[in-house]
Amino acid sequence: MELQNKKWTEEEFLKVREEVLNQWPTGKEVDLKEAAEYLKKIPDNKNFAKRLKKAKEEGVTLAQPRAGVALVDAHIELLQHLQNEGGADLLPSTIDSYTRQNRYEECEVGIQESIKEKRSMLNGFPAVNHGVKNCRRVVEAVNLPVQARHGTPDSRLLAEIIHAGGWTSNEGGGISYNIPYAKSVTLEKSILDWQYCDRLVGIYEEMGIEINREPFGPLTGTLVPPSMSNAVAIIEGLLAVEQGVKSLTLGYGQCGNLIQDVAAMKALVAQAEEYFKVYGYKDIDLTTVFHQWMGGFPTDESRAFGVISWGAATAALSGATKVIVKTPHEAAGIPTKEANAAGIKATKQVLSLLKEQKLETSKALEEEIKLIKAETKCILDKVFELGKGDLAVGTVKAFETGVLDIPFAPSKYNAGKILPARDNNGAVRYLEFGNIPMSKEIKDFNRELLEQRAKLEGRNVGFQMTIDDIYAVGKGSLVGRPEK
Repeated sequence: MELQNKKWTEEEFLKVREEVLNQWPTGKEVDLKEAAEYLKKIPDNKNFAKRLKKAKEEGVTLAQPRAGVALVDAHIELLQHLQNEGGADLLPSTIDSYTRQNRYEECEVGIQESIKEKRSMLNGFPAVNHGVKNCRRVVEAVNLPVQARHGTPDSRLLAEIIHAGGWTSNEGGGISYNIPYAKSVTLEKSILDWQYCDRLVGIYEEMGIEINREPFGPLTGTLVPPSMSNAVAIIEGLLAVEQGVKSLTLGYGQCGNLIQDVAAMKALVAQAEEYFKVYGYKDIDLTTVFHQWMGGFPTDESRAFGVISWGAATAALSGATKVIVKTPHEAAGIPTKEANAAGIKATKQVLSLLKEQKLETSKALEEEIKLIKAETKCILDKVFELGKGDLAVGTVKAFETGVLDIPFAPSKYNAGKILPARDNNGAVRYLEFGNIPMSKEIKDFNRELLEQRAKLEGRNVGFQMTIDDIYAVGKGSLVGRPEK
């Protein structure tokens, strides 16, 4: 198929679908009509789209952890613990790394090793190998909605199995689950593959079933300037709704400066809604997700709880529909279920304390929203121009030319020419713009803010600032000041 931002026809979808379902034996378990009947019987409290919609209406922020292990019974036990002991509002099923690379044979080996060793030998839940019936066992064993969270450039078979299995949300997108996660996957392929996932959700929507889709907002999670992550989120949102997605959650990863983070979330919602209106997408139920700090964490658990709580506070004050929760074991690796539950409880305590509080509009907040919108518009205008109006084509060309450029991404299709650094207040700015088409006024303003920091610290603006900032939070501060 030729890449374009156009809703797939039934014929195009079914032709590709036959190949997708034959990738692994469990694909034969998927029957679209039977799956639709099963999904219609999922109660509202287990439907991700409906739960998010209710939270948005009530003005509350829901808490969702990350979690996944190799074996079905152990995974159910883990999710039940996060539900019952942690008090999670929404449940994940983090998918293992082999599945993310479509290496199902190696998943099978991992499952057998896990049975033998009586502990998870995979870093997540291999949903494709376990198949539809086992995914249904998971959702039937809990009282909350379940979402697949992963990092898969080609999520087509995974999407088929999890949705048929009653999981009513899938995270990811053709950019956000390619450029930050893979080295050699072309954007043409990953965007097409995620168009398939979105069209599948669109088909379910047409059958009367609400299913949520959530592009991955934080990207590399390392000092990503808000305008770059917002531009990618809006692009992935527009690509999704073209295929018929109605319940859409756009996200953002915490940078650490309260004003900038709240401004980024408000700018994201406002601009996304503007673009939906301009391009004629109606009845889109837009919700938001705020990701707690994705960078390096302190090794000390008490300090880690401080970082978690700061993320929870920012999520609440930004008005996010949900927050993705970190754990006090973040610096050590995969957390225990007890540590995961502790992170949820700390987060929910802060959310509860801030439930009635709002961050009042200020000149600083308004100016930051204006700046992020202006930067994002510069990027998106050029993407549409490069694609001659076609967003999918423009996205590929934008990465080829460095108009879209994600800091520290492993993909060889990413220019890697931009550099971020914090200003004196800890907000993330552009140190090097690469080929991003910003106005001179915006470039000068970013530089001025970094010069102010450099003057205070008695050094030149440069790459060392970036390095210092990457390690700062793990060492206990937001801005990476020079050691005295």
